[in-house]
Amino acid sequence: MRRNLTPDTDLAARLFVALRDRTFDGVGITREAYGPGERIAHALVTKAAEELGLELATDPAGNLLMTLPGVDRAAPRVVIGSHLDSVPRGGNFDGAAGVLAGLAAVSGLRRAGVTPGRDITVLAIRAEEGGAWFPTSFPGSRAALGTLPPAALAVQRMDSGRTLAAHMAEEGFDPEAVRAGQCLLPPESVAAYVELHIEQGPVLEAEQIPVGVVTGIPGSRRWRDGRVIGEYNHSGATPRRWRKDAAIALAELALRLDDAWAELEAAGHSLVCTFCVLATTAEAGFTKIPGEARFQLDIRSVSQTSVDALAARLHALVPEIAARRGVRFELGTEMTAAPTPMDAGVQAGLARAAAALGIAHRAMPSGGGHDAVAFAQAGVPAGMVFVRNQNGSHNPHEAMRLEDFAEAAAVVMHGAAAAAG
Repeated sequence: MRRNLTPDTDLAARLFVALRDRTFDGVGITREAYGPGERIAHALVTKAAEELGLELATDPAGNLLMTLPGVDRAAPRVVIGSHLDSVPRGGNFDGAAGVLAGLAAVSGLRRAGVTPGRDITVLAIRAEEGGAWFPTSFPGSRAALGTLPPAALAVQRMDSGRTLAAHMAEEGFDPEAVRAGQCLLPPESVAAYVELHIEQGPVLEAEQIPVGVVTGIPGSRRWRDGRVIGEYNHSGATPRRWRKDAAIALAELALRLDDAWAELEAAGHSLVCTFCVLATTAEAGFTKIPGEARFQLDIRSVSQTSVDALAARLHALVPEIAARRGVRFELGTEMTAAPTPMDAGVQAGLARAAAALGIAHRAMPSGGGHDAVAFAQAGVPAGMVFVRNQNGSHNPHEAMRLEDFAEAAAVVMHGAAAAAG
């Protein structure tokens, strides 16, 4: 382990400032997937990569490959990647920290005169924030690997109503080549994928540990369009026994499912359960008993058994509450995703790098989804490093400290250099 081999955090710091200055929306950061904010971010990163003398290529979906050549140009490459889009009014570090860590790493290698045994490519990925822009999982990274299902090109961006294919074409890219599976990173060409990301929860901050080595990315069972159908009636004239109150029925479901979550946790399960939306409809009024309520429910865990256990409680509670309260539940279409473990060898390599550098770290699961899923599911050995972050993510108050970023970037740098040989 070369102690003088350090990431170029000055470069990253300058780019963080430029990204914030150029994509600040008055409240937070907005870098729309296949829109102006993401375009600005890619232009800034492209200029930095050009100044470093990296080889640049853009694939048909607009993913940007910035490569430090290795000794064996034919060998499968090591990829350090993440995304540059953000949620609306989000923070400056979610996604971008991973791309800038990659640039800091290859700049540090170049500054030290190190030529890796194989190519190291920094990948700036398009459109990771599927929940904010395109309701499909990881379209950019799956397109980068040639694994994006053609049907995904027809999904509509939630603010514009226009398709992913239309937005790709508008930005100057080639959705028909994407449809045909053309790409620059077929899975067999990638030896390993490493992604740095801010931790999106409070664990590292609470435990005063700067770095996490991710063990796996959760699977989920989700219901986006749940409804409870009751009966509108007069709020003053309808006695309790004749009410069919959709809001109270939904509130009971939420409370009892929360109790079930607590019971499962006490029994050793690790999972999360969130009613992302709990609402009456526009027809509700001050003097009305709510006749309809709507909800979105998200259950996640790195253990499929845990996800299924709470989903089973949901399906048991729904008919019980419906019968007693005289309402009807419609869960709607269920969306599922399988848990994705990170590669054991990549995890071990990252942990060895942290230990050799004397950087405090812990193993931990991810709470959210990340582009590493697309690589792992394509058969590429994938791993992730979390960096301690204050105030959560997907909000304007993200407050990652640069010194923590430097330590996490050093772990990525040494882990990637070891993997590259």
